[in-house]
Amino acid sequence: MPIRDDKVIAVVEDNDPFRESMQKLITLLGYNVVDFPSAASYLASTFVERTACLVADVNMPGMTGPELHRHLKDAGYRIPTILVTAYPDDFVRDRALRDGVHCYLCKPVDDDHLERCIGSAVRRAAPPAQHS
Repeated sequence: MPIRDDKVIAVVEDNDPFRESMQKLITLLGYNVVDFPSAASYLASTFVERTACLVADVNMPGMTGPELHRHLKDAGYRIPTILVTAYPDDFVRDRALRDGVHCYLCKPVDDDHLERCIGSAVRRAAPPAQHS
């Protein structure tokens, strides 16, 4: 499902090669993508308001992906969030999903699973159709 031209998929990942590969993959799926090496750089950007879906690493220095999701939620943002990790942890996954994270994926990320998660996240983020 295409998103409005002013909306983006934001990728927040401290691992440069993985961030670049995610950016390329999501672009190939037809989405507008912006990427950031840290939660702080994302939060300092002008893209938070324009984010239709956030893809964030679980384990990052500074603010982790789950902490970023919680921060945005506490600030009133309802951005569907997909967390990715190279170090799966059932406790972290269960807590994140209870906290409203849309998907929790393990690296290496399955392209089809990521595409389904982004698609459902974008549909969830889209404003309801106006009826006349």
